[in-house]
Amino acid sequence: MPDKKQDLIDQQLQDLNNDGVDRRGFLKCMAWAGTGLVWTMSGGIPVSRAFAKVHGKDAGKGGDFSFVQISDSHIGFNKPANPDVTATLQTAINKINAMPHKPDFIIHTGDLSQLSKASEFDTLDQALKGASAKQIYFVPGEHDMLSDNGEQYLQRYGKGTKGNGWYSFDHKGVHFVGLVNVANLKAGGMGSLGHDQLEWLEDDLKARSASTPIVLFAHIPLWTIYPDWGWGTDDSEQALSYIKRFGSVTVLNGHIHQIMQKVEGKVSFHTAMSTAFPQPAPGTAPSAGPMKVPADQLQRVLGITDVNYLVSGRSLAIVDSPLGDSGSSASGNGGGPGGS
Repeated sequence: MPDKKQDLIDQQLQDLNNDGVDRRGFLKCMAWAGTGLVWTMSGGIPVSRAFAKVHGKDAGKGGDFSFVQISDSHIGFNKPANPDVTATLQTAINKINAMPHKPDFIIHTGDLSQLSKASEFDTLDQALKGASAKQIYFVPGEHDMLSDNGEQYLQRYGKGTKGNGWYSFDHKGVHFVGLVNVANLKAGGMGSLGHDQLEWLEDDLKARSASTPIVLFAHIPLWTIYPDWGWGTDDSEQALSYIKRFGSVTVLNGHIHQIMQKVEGKVSFHTAMSTAFPQPAPGTAPSAGPMKVPADQLQRVLGITDVNYLVSGRSLAIVDSPLGDSGSSASGNGGGPGGS
């Protein structure tokens, strides 16, 4: 890590130590693609370990619960970037099933399908039936709302949700909130939550104590990564203002098909790899879109995310695992709407 970035991180840690606020769940700021690290707390300091070192027979031990995030399966896509996205989704499921400690639930952060066709959702459902974790939570991506403004998505995955599919649930002291920022999305435009959902979110969070760990998940990043490609949510600042009083907040997103992480105060932002195809790093291509890589490298840039929650330390350890990684991954738990 460059000295300048390390100095910034050290300063952030110093600021956290000096402001009298317990930043439980703080993750060190980093961005990378196709690698696997787990970040957790040790004596108040973030510590990282290589994925391969934590995914042996003792993987997942010591955690109170964990869950797996998958994203951007794009079932129905068949272009050169990946002519068989169902196969790579199955590889992701096999990786989940190989985990030594069964995950309690899976969160899918959108773009289940390529064209929101019934046959694509059918294929996804059939594949996910083979996952060891039977409880699955979904939020839609823009590709899931192409043909009917998301009606079919809501019928299949949105029972019991509000509006276009937003909802919340609690599990073992952690409050999870699934948000929808892809309704009425313009091509290349920024995501949007909208007035009704923001009002609901504010009301939903009011009843929670400041010590409650919060996990927000949505398809498009809730932080501005690259506005020229629409990689951000235009009203996310208002949403994030509602979580400032909480001591531990984790935000999980998809959409950009690559891992990026950053920390702002006590909020840790994380975007996941796709199970279908990679996209270019921000600004490195004329536009966003499927990126073709050599066939033998594809599974190195696709993957899953394992989040392990430690109640005792109020920390969330996030592990990103490329599909081509030989190690197995994760464990987890949950309840609420959206089960497949």
